[in-house]
Amino acid sequence: MNPPPSTKEGDEADAEVAKGQKKTTSRRDLARNPRFEQVSPEVGELNEDALDEGLRDDPDETLAMLADLVGATDEKLRALAKRLAGKLFLDIARRGPVRPRGIGTLKELPYTADGGDLDIDASLETIIEGRNGAIDPERLRVRGWVKPQTALCLLVDRSGSMGGKPLATAAVAAAAVATRSPQDYSVLAFGKNVVVAKGQTTPKPSDLVVTDLLALRGYGTTDLAGALQVAAQQLSRSRAGRKVTVVLSDCRSTVDGDPVAAAGMLDELVIIAPESDDEEAQAFAARVGARITTVSGPSQVAEALGRALDRT
Repeated sequence: MNPPPSTKEGDEADAEVAKGQKKTTSRRDLARNPRFEQVSPEVGELNEDALDEGLRDDPDETLAMLADLVGATDEKLRALAKRLAGKLFLDIARRGPVRPRGIGTLKELPYTADGGDLDIDASLETIIEGRNGAIDPERLRVRGWVKPQTALCLLVDRSGSMGGKPLATAAVAAAAVATRSPQDYSVLAFGKNVVVAKGQTTPKPSDLVVTDLLALRGYGTTDLAGALQVAAQQLSRSRAGRKVTVVLSDCRSTVDGDPVAAAGMLDELVIIAPESDDEEAQAFAARVGARITTVSGPSQVAEALGRALDRT
């Protein structure tokens, strides 16, 4: 197996984000969206009421426009969009119910009134000692079901066109991952190399993860095998009982490497592919036994991720 691509984390990742922010979009290009003039009637303005109306009428196109506004040449508009986008994308991701699932494990636990059935064997000594007096509840044990924690690693393919709907879809996916597993997740953007927008064990505000991802633009080749190897490295830092890698990509690898072998390093793999370009992703999922779902736009990502993670 080839070595994984170079990984940019910490200061290097921040520099990559800054580099991405230099690739700005002019008002002329933004005006190709028919709703842009209502959302930003003048330079430096962002009309939130018009944005809300757009989200009601055509959420995918409006989210795509907001993603592009984060890269606007207009500095004031860019700042307004960035401040709004982090919160909005998180709100979009939270609209679907979050239902962590998983087979629980029966374990010995400290006593609580509703914690489970009293474990007689583990508590027998305490019970005997307390026959002639008060029993110390802190020494009692119960048997209760404990659900395993879930660690998530999101891999976002940034090798192609990374703007509009693809960029908004990536942002909502990052927000959805942060919402489902806020204490144990990572977000990686990959092409020729891997940018760590959020490390598995690195604390970082969720809205900042989203806006950092929105600052990135796509280019270069696609090293899917190397990206999966880096995902395995990130998840190895977690102590969770369940570890899931989520790949947002068409899975069209354009460099040497063995994505199938790399996928074999992972506990669970979920693929979210574009609805209009999922043929190679479907074939790859079949080869490695991954669960796969497709989306046509950013408004579907949170629900699609929930279905895949809940194994429904």
